[in-house]
Amino acid sequence: MTMSSANTASLDFFDRLQLITERYLSFRKRKKRLKKEKNKKKNIIVDWIGAFLWAAGMVLLINQYLMQAYRIPSGSMINTLLVGDHLFVNKIIFGPELLPGFGKLPSPIEPKRNDIIIFENPSYIGRGTAFNIAQRIIYMLTLAQVDIDRDEYGEPRPHFLIKRAVGIGGDWFKTENGNLLIRPAGMDHWVDENDFFAQGGMNHNISRLIDENAYPVFRASGKSMAFRDLRLPVPSRLQAPEFQNYRIVYPDNNAIEAARLEVLRGAYPHENRYSIALARINMGTYVPENRILPLGDNRDNSRDGRNFGPVSTSRVLGKALIIYWPGDFGSRRLQSLERFGFIN
Repeated sequence: MTMSSANTASLDFFDRLQLITERYLSFRKRKKRLKKEKNKKKNIIVDWIGAFLWAAGMVLLINQYLMQAYRIPSGSMINTLLVGDHLFVNKIIFGPELLPGFGKLPSPIEPKRNDIIIFENPSYIGRGTAFNIAQRIIYMLTLAQVDIDRDEYGEPRPHFLIKRAVGIGGDWFKTENGNLLIRPAGMDHWVDENDFFAQGGMNHNISRLIDENAYPVFRASGKSMAFRDLRLPVPSRLQAPEFQNYRIVYPDNNAIEAARLEVLRGAYPHENRYSIALARINMGTYVPENRILPLGDNRDNSRDGRNFGPVSTSRVLGKALIIYWPGDFGSRRLQSLERFGFIN
């Protein structure tokens, strides 16, 4: 090949390369222009819907598997948690549900004593699978602001409960004058709850609304009820002025029922049902393995494990983590600032 032929071939190669480059750049420019024109034609409503669906999906994923927002509906955990407190719950610690209300991923971590836990209300009666799923999705999407599951009075029906895990597998519990006694596994005597938790270095404040002086009134009331059940006149000793004039705000139904059963057992010693019912109260509650006994810190105004019994650990959905907005922040702003933060 001569020198002139080599130069011609080299020019042809660069010409072809230039042509290919120009075509590629033109293609890219045309593609960008078409994309820009297409975006201009897009409906702004469609854009908003797309952005909302993406954000909703992220909120659902976070709430379902990582951390969920809850709002405290009642005073059962006063003074630890107040009505209206907004908090985040650690959902991953005990294994999150695969879908709202269905399945649960395993976790090596189990709820332990003194944890503040969120669990499914054992007494809750659902309104069908579709409604339950819709209720939970709306609750999560609105960060606990909207609950469509309400009773005939417009109040939210308690699908989930927030209590303290006081008892674990192997424990026995009973009450005396409203005070909780614990007999842990391997122990042969009862210990007052406050002493037990203090010895273990576990701190929590128990609120009591019932005065000790009310318990003679409860016993008199229970015995009076039994005499009426027997269609007998109530003895005058049970109608003393100190009993009649005492104003009961928060009754201890357990103490009233125990006194009623004592009279009925004496009247019908051959009726085992009264002896058995009284024995259940006097012996206390046993917590089987893989279950916990949840109780409210506000003991005299809490519907908890004393009513529905121990709860399976598989029903525990998470652990209370942090108060991100105190319920009393608007009314007592300075005092409420101290309540922001992690929950003990």
